[in-house]
Amino acid sequence: MPNQNQSNSVITNFIWQVADDILRDIYVKGKYRDVILPMTVITRIDSELEETKEKTLSEYKKFKDKITNIEPVLQRATGYSFYNISDFTLKTLLKDPENIKANFKQYLHGFSSNIQDILQKFKFENQIQTLEESDILFALIQKFSDASNKLSPKKLNNHDMGYVFEELIRKFNEENNEEAGEHFTPREVIQLMTNILFLPVQKEIKNKPLSIYDPCAGSGGMLSIAKDFIKSDESVIQSTADIFTFGQELQAETYALCKADMLLKGETDNKVVFGSTLSNDGFPTEKFDFILTNPPYGKSWKTDQAKLSTGGKKVEILDSRFTVGTPRINDGQLLFSLHMISKMKHDTPLGTRIASVHNGSALFTGDAGSGESSIRKHIIENDYLEAIVALPKDLFYNTGIGTYIWVMTNHKPKHKKGKIQLINATSDKFYSKMTKSLGKKRSELKSNHIDKIYELFDSFEETEFSKIFDNEDFGYSQIIIERPQKDENGEIVLKKDKPVADSSLRDKENIPLKEDIQEYFEREVLPFAPDAWIKKAEPKIGYEINFNKHFYEYTPPRSLEDIKKDILALENETENVLEEIIND
Repeated sequence: MPNQNQSNSVITNFIWQVADDILRDIYVKGKYRDVILPMTVITRIDSELEETKEKTLSEYKKFKDKITNIEPVLQRATGYSFYNISDFTLKTLLKDPENIKANFKQYLHGFSSNIQDILQKFKFENQIQTLEESDILFALIQKFSDASNKLSPKKLNNHDMGYVFEELIRKFNEENNEEAGEHFTPREVIQLMTNILFLPVQKEIKNKPLSIYDPCAGSGGMLSIAKDFIKSDESVIQSTADIFTFGQELQAETYALCKADMLLKGETDNKVVFGSTLSNDGFPTEKFDFILTNPPYGKSWKTDQAKLSTGGKKVEILDSRFTVGTPRINDGQLLFSLHMISKMKHDTPLGTRIASVHNGSALFTGDAGSGESSIRKHIIENDYLEAIVALPKDLFYNTGIGTYIWVMTNHKPKHKKGKIQLINATSDKFYSKMTKSLGKKRSELKSNHIDKIYELFDSFEETEFSKIFDNEDFGYSQIIIERPQKDENGEIVLKKDKPVADSSLRDKENIPLKEDIQEYFEREVLPFAPDAWIKKAEPKIGYEINFNKHFYEYTPPRSLEDIKKDILALENETENVLEEIIND
């Protein structure tokens, strides 16, 4: 029996084939998305409204001239927060081929405003003229109408449909030579994140209404998987309480997919917001129980900076979320960490648990006093950082670089207070190589790998792959070391009987927070520079997390005997070659 991923691949290939059959020679393959994604969404919505179509039209005709706000009546009729008041469905559109364009437009305009928003973000109406002029609009609608059963949410749930959408987008991007999957995270990585987020508190959340938030929601995969992890029949939690999901997304196309997914799951309106989370927080007054995300890294936040700043010669950002510090303009990932911290609940027994994916630069980029270091300082000194998991390379579709899951909470268990756990899951014990790569994704986490990594997190013990530190272990005091100027005779230059510092010899020393500054100076500096002194200034406090340092595996040098044998063997080889050349 095929597994679910294979079944999803069958659907993906089916949709791609539909596109190839209808759109080839009219659209380049990379542009199939402009038609196929919205048509797939429309088909899923249409199939859900089909059973209640007559009731909806009856209620609409009955009350349209009697009440000002008819929307609640129509929502009750469909059982969803969306509806369609046109006389058509995808199937009935096919009964009038001669007027397919006008009727199709009427059908689209009959959707409720929340579905109109989705279609506008797809810019789908821009395609109708091309489809009609190319004489393929009827054939396209017919293909999707015939596929209605395959694509229905009753047949293909939102979780699996999300996988299909992401696979399609990856294929579209590859056709365009674009980065594949920039906006979504492999399902197995999300599964690991949900294990880490929810299992430690599964008893507390079993029957409690909860809110889950993703500030970089993409197509909604994280939110769907997180909700299923808590509520599905296969879950160890099997919560009976309401789970409310919230998201914000900047890219119009993926916002449309996310919103459609949430509406089909029965979520009410305005639970997913379009726009930049950094410069236009869609939920300014909301706090959340759980937050998980994969924010963009290595991406400029210059546009957001312009919107957030006060203007003038000196850039100043007054938004309370970011007063701790701001990172370099070419990488805004740590701003999302501050944003998520601002969404923590501080007045509940559970607090807020966060899981966020970052690349390596978030761990160590920035000197003491820089924005990056100040953000790490804020996170660690407030005891928010519970663990960081180093993931295997080549897990993501668009990058092969190292990635890390940051786990944060404002309600650490007692035995973890003041502690940070580092987990190194980069060993081949924690992943498998794929037989066929997907974009740059060549590795995958299987269920047994996820279990192993979670066990390291849950046991909270020192092992080969798990290290536990005090918060202070990642902090340091940065001092300035001065050296004196010397005149042409080699004598130290004095001013008011004190040595004058030579700026060209000035240096910095980062001293671990647990060490006494003076003792360190006398031990590590004075033996090599006896005329040095510490500049009188308050030390800057910095924080960095160096995974390589803590999981460094020492490889002893080869023995001299082995090296000698290799050299002698090489000499013997070259002598034979020389003899052959001379004899020739």
